[in-house]
Amino acid sequence: MSDSHATPSRERIIAAATELFAHRGYQATSTRAIGDAAGFNIGTIAYHVGGKADLYREVMRRAHAAQAEAVVQALDSVAGVEPTPDATRTALHRFVDAYLDFCLAHPEVPALWMRRWLDDDGQAGEGDDPAGEGVDEIVTAFAGPLVARVAEDVRGMLDRAGIGADVDLEMLVYSIVWSTHSFSRAGFVDASGTRRVATSPDMTDRFRRHLYLLIDGAVQPGA
Repeated sequence: MSDSHATPSRERIIAAATELFAHRGYQATSTRAIGDAAGFNIGTIAYHVGGKADLYREVMRRAHAAQAEAVVQALDSVAGVEPTPDATRTALHRFVDAYLDFCLAHPEVPALWMRRWLDDDGQAGEGDDPAGEGVDEIVTAFAGPLVARVAEDVRGMLDRAGIGADVDLEMLVYSIVWSTHSFSRAGFVDASGTRRVATSPDMTDRFRRHLYLLIDGAVQPGA
């Protein structure tokens, strides 16, 4: 069912499901728990959305749509960068800025993906699987093409600037995604054992600088 079929009840159900799937993951979230959180019985949920697997796919579809929109806008904003090494690296800094800002503004999206990774036990198509035909439907339909789009666009930028010829861009993109998702959800624990949260401005700035160094180190001239 598409967003054009949205009703207040359906949106309330999806909002409750998004929060529970993000905090508990698919396996640990029951349809009854979603109903309790939304204030509806299981029959009402089935009427508006379908079964638990249908609801999960819709939650992940929306999360991906929001993520993809932010990523594509960020790519478009740097597409016309001057083809020099310095300008290209600065543009990539802006790109990761946009992605980090998105994750901090929409913490449910990295949470959903992290739970998806934790729930994936490699047994696609067996047991209580959210995608019906297997976890691969969620991953390949959503994450794979977006990463490929980013890698393709960034490769074009690097080639025009004459840098990063040997960079494994898929691994670089995933390294940024993994670390950004983890940081946005949990921050990090410093040497004193104190947890530093991602919403702290000084921690966010520190993490941004780390991402810049990650990019700069990977796309040196002649690399």
